[in-house]
Amino acid sequence: MKKVFLSGMGIGIILTFSFNAFQAAQPMESLQTDQITQIGMVVENIEEAAQNYAEILGMEVPNIITTDPLEKANTSFQGAPTEARAKLAFFRMENITIELIEPIDGPSTWQESLEQNGPGVHHIAFNVDDMRQTVQFLEGKGATMIQRGDFTGGSYAYVDASNQLHVILELLTSTN
Repeated sequence: MKKVFLSGMGIGIILTFSFNAFQAAQPMESLQTDQITQIGMVVENIEEAAQNYAEILGMEVPNIITTDPLEKANTSFQGAPTEARAKLAFFRMENITIELIEPIDGPSTWQESLEQNGPGVHHIAFNVDDMRQTVQFLEGKGATMIQRGDFTGGSYAYVDASNQLHVILELLTSTN
């Protein structure tokens, strides 16, 4: 903390502030995590895929939810708003979550992946503290943000890191 006394015209003011508040954020040198949160899989039929995963994993079929519409999710794909939505099912395991994604409505990275590659791995997800800074770090490494959106409790961004990692990364932040 630093105290500064300013005076002029017979008036004195003492300001107390931290110089740290005025320093620019240090650039990131890595993704700053060693925990994979989830693996995302695009599927053509989520009900069938969820049943298959449940049988193989010995788990209950999870609830299938539908993502929020554009008005609530603020979804953008390749820089433009999109009506893209998806049906999702989450298999929460001890160390990772497997997310099944069936694209519905509008253009999206999910639909593009399904059309180009068929069903299979879509992304690897990580929780991050600072979405903006993490996206900037990855863009500095040649990656491109291709889709972003909000959900109850947080936001996500898909960053195409295929130039170096040959995979899409999902960045997740929490507002809780």
